[in-house]
Amino acid sequence: METNAALDALSALAQKSRLAVFRRLVELGPAGATPGELAEAVGIAATTLSFHLRTLAQAGLIAAEQNGRSITYRADFAAMQDLVGYLTENCCGGDPELCAPVPARRR
Repeated sequence: METNAALDALSALAQKSRLAVFRRLVELGPAGATPGELAEAVGIAATTLSFHLRTLAQAGLIAAEQNGRSITYRADFAAMQDLVGYLTENCCGGDPELCAPVPARRR
């Protein structure tokens, strides 16, 4: 992943509602969700959601599929993995044996 693409993705995720939408789409997996389902799940207005979906799509983190009159949004898992790879490619000087295990996430 190029640095500018990583910056675009990180910038898109650096907003509470967009991060919530992206995390919800990751949670849903390949099934994805319609805008109405996403708006209800994250508790934001449809007009606001549209802006956030456009930003995430422009950053390459989600994709939209038109199905007749509805649109299904899905997380782009390859893009997410590329971003994580970009962030960790030089972890511990490139020696993965030096990297500490990831602690369990606290809620």
